[in-house]
Amino acid sequence: MPRHTTRYTWSPGRTVRSTRETLERQNQPGYFSRSFSRIRDYDYNDVVRRLTHMFEYGHPQPHDKPAPETKPDPKEEVLGVESINFNIAENTGAHHTSEYDITDPEETEEPKLVVRRGQPFDISITFNKPYDKAKDELKLVFQAGEKPAPSKGTHVELILSDKDEPKQWGAKIKRQSDKVLTVTVFTPPTCYVAKWNFKLDVLKKKDDKKLIFRYNHKDQIYILFNPWCPDDMVYLEGAQEKEEYVLNETGRIYCGTSKNVTNKPWMFGQFQGNVLDCCMYILDETRMSWAVRGNPIPVVRKITAAVNAPDDYGILVGNWSGDYSDGTSPLAWTGSVKILEQYYDTKNPVQYGQCWVFSGVTTTVCRALGIPARSVTNFASAHDTDGSITIDIHFDESGDAAEDMNADSVWNFHVWNEAWMARPDLPTGYGGWQAVDATPQETSDGIYCCGPAPVLAIKRGEVNLPYDGQFIFAEVNADKVYWSINKDGTFENVFVEKKGVGKEISTKSMLDSQREVVTNAYKFLEGSDEERVAVLKANQVGSCRQDIYVKGTEDVQFEFDHSEDAFVGQGFDVILRVKNNSKSERTLKIFMAARTMYYTGVSAHRIKSQKFDEVLKPESCTEMKMTVQVEDYQDKLKDMCMLQLTCMARVLETGQAFTNMCDFRLRKPHLEIKAPKQGKVGTKMSVEISFTNPMAQTLTGCAIQIDGPGLQKPLKIKQESVGPKQTFMTSVDLTPRKKGKREIAIIFSSKQLEDVNGCHMIDVKAK
Repeated sequence: MPRHTTRYTWSPGRTVRSTRETLERQNQPGYFSRSFSRIRDYDYNDVVRRLTHMFEYGHPQPHDKPAPETKPDPKEEVLGVESINFNIAENTGAHHTSEYDITDPEETEEPKLVVRRGQPFDISITFNKPYDKAKDELKLVFQAGEKPAPSKGTHVELILSDKDEPKQWGAKIKRQSDKVLTVTVFTPPTCYVAKWNFKLDVLKKKDDKKLIFRYNHKDQIYILFNPWCPDDMVYLEGAQEKEEYVLNETGRIYCGTSKNVTNKPWMFGQFQGNVLDCCMYILDETRMSWAVRGNPIPVVRKITAAVNAPDDYGILVGNWSGDYSDGTSPLAWTGSVKILEQYYDTKNPVQYGQCWVFSGVTTTVCRALGIPARSVTNFASAHDTDGSITIDIHFDESGDAAEDMNADSVWNFHVWNEAWMARPDLPTGYGGWQAVDATPQETSDGIYCCGPAPVLAIKRGEVNLPYDGQFIFAEVNADKVYWSINKDGTFENVFVEKKGVGKEISTKSMLDSQREVVTNAYKFLEGSDEERVAVLKANQVGSCRQDIYVKGTEDVQFEFDHSEDAFVGQGFDVILRVKNNSKSERTLKIFMAARTMYYTGVSAHRIKSQKFDEVLKPESCTEMKMTVQVEDYQDKLKDMCMLQLTCMARVLETGQAFTNMCDFRLRKPHLEIKAPKQGKVGTKMSVEISFTNPMAQTLTGCAIQIDGPGLQKPLKIKQESVGPKQTFMTSVDLTPRKKGKREIAIIFSSKQLEDVNGCHMIDVKAK
């Protein structure tokens, strides 16, 4: 049949003579009387393809793209859809999704439906006449992705039924009132997590042909993981657990050192703005197979790759150089929302992040999608670059650290994540918290991603279980092996420190804002038989290296220590305490040094060093002290005010050697925040902010950043310089947008001193 001469009628009454002429019309909504389906698409080639299919085969090709709402021709006695109500308020309340801004009519002009899989939801359909089960046949159609297909599970058609088939897609009539039909939709607990298009087909027989009238809803339905559903792989028992690890938008990320732990407030904000749209975009951009789009194991692994930028143009660019002039300092971020919204708006990686930023964003993405997650900090965290499950530290013949040979490192702290899920791919017992890490440290399967690895498997040294258990085990339980480089160039193992890695592993308690130590979840008690067996097992499975032991007489006892609670702007002491347990004199040669450093364990500037020669009488003790003054470090401090302290000592008579390297953090002042404890939605309140500059130099380039989900969207305000020892004071106004207990976080930053932070909780009442 010649395509360019065939006549078809375009309702309401337009005559169209050719395919091209049809497309050049005003694209008026409607449907072809012979095709029995409404046609409207914005892509010319796609429409040509569909119309050609119709002309050649006598029926329309199924639509993939949403079309505008239309009504059947009144002359046709066809059930017509006048409107569809997604019952957003009722459904989101039942599905624990009402906090998403995109569902709230107070936050957006066109609220969207967000539901969790494995849990039914209701939609109400208003027809042009009452629905008659005996005469009218309805079909609900759900489609996801670019090319929906039943074979991929991305095209689902539901016929109304009187019963609910467990764990399957389904739909049944809940009630009928005149022209309004309320239908309950069931989704399986394995449903793909995505934005689904919704369509409604009205089927009618005429002249022995089945005609299809299709209604395309303009809005998509967001379907998420469901920790409330026992059949979902992310099911989490306990109301408090779900409240904290899924619904809580604020939290704490811990940093500092194992002896001086401090917390950084972090606004996860998983319900704010277009964060959920950004998370869905991330899943789409990973190009992961639809076959695993409902499986949290590969989804979380993809998230760890997508949060960093090195090899897949992901969300965040890592920067540990100290120069952030072309972006934002990692210390200046107050939360994840601004990062995710900037990425979603620009589709370009955001500058810059370090481990706590990568972790905070990962927590947000997981919680937004419905995966229980939390940020976890490991103090004295090993970075094993060669897979030996040992951290090799080299000293030159003078006793100073040989930095050019120290590829392995021990970070003062490192923040990763735990995500909660079942692990049906592993032997029974390995479900629960899984360690995942989005910080780009080492590649896994050729890309920068890490995990999920069962925390229990890490504790047991079973590093062969997927994924990346060997690397994570080294972070928490590697031995530190110290090597001395002799004058002839040979290497001598002088000391093995078995308790120097993996300390005070911390996360926020789900009961309050206090710190919960979870070290015993990752490792047995240091020095216990179980802990040593786990180390041996990990080395046997994950490394070809034999354990290293130091032989010889060790009759001198060493203890390396430093002053506690020294603030920025104060001096401190580095101390070596020595006890001679023998009945003979012992001659000691000692070298101590202090360096500024990045929190990753990378040295920056040596600020002081000192040598000691000491003769220790039998059964006596003494101590050597090196004092570091403010003038030694004040112009050399790096982002986190971290210092690296090293000591190497030798006993000439026996050859005994002692080597140690520890971290030390100068404390910063806390930000004082004065604000009301209670507020009201829509009512302005004032917040006062202050702190005293502890340094003997002026703070320049000052700014404060404010963030509080439901209280204040991320905001940066420049401030005046703050003189030496002067008190900084300012005030800001904010207007609460949502009721409930809300927390605000504020960070003060300057060129000389960053990340002076504080937070305040406000109980917001309804209008």
